[in-house]
Amino acid sequence: MANFYDADEVNRLFEISKGTKLEIPILFGAFYGMRRSETLGMKWDAIDFDQNTITIRHTVTSCDLDGKRVLVASDTTKTKSSMRTLPLVPFMREKLLALKEEQQENRRLCGRSYIKEYLEYVRVNEIGDLIKPHYVTESFPKLLKAKGMRQIRYHDLRHPYVKHTTKIFSLRLMDFQAQAYPDARRKTRGACQLHRGG
Repeated sequence: MANFYDADEVNRLFEISKGTKLEIPILFGAFYGMRRSETLGMKWDAIDFDQNTITIRHTVTSCDLDGKRVLVASDTTKTKSSMRTLPLVPFMREKLLALKEEQQENRRLCGRSYIKEYLEYVRVNEIGDLIKPHYVTESFPKLLKAKGMRQIRYHDLRHPYVKHTTKIFSLRLMDFQAQAYPDARRKTRGACQLHRGG
């Protein structure tokens, strides 16, 4: 049986995830009912900032092959009805535009050490590496525990009540837009140096 959050818990979840690698997956899961694979498979060309639409048509999953975890990218969704086009709401539009700019700045800061393999994907880290499915699965419960929140599965964000709740409270989330974090550039430079090997 699904376990899901009420309105206050959803808004608290948005607050505690702000600025983390889980922020966009949580917003996509709660607001749009996206599966983990759909969230991580979201590409920039699936987001139309002119028509204000977001299309779910690509997925990223992982599997174990010969004892190694490998990524599986696919231009298909779980079911035919899962391939869908949804409205890009204002607060999400602003959040994604800010993220796009942030990624462009990270690429500039990192230079040649920036990973080019995942340039078309929305969910990459500071050095351009794709956020992996197991990261979301393992980090989501850790975030909840660290912030004293009731445990639910990431998949439970897709529950119809949660999606309804996030739509009702979307106006309250207008201030939940990307902000410049004072140490963002320092963190990115540090990540680039680590990727270079010091």
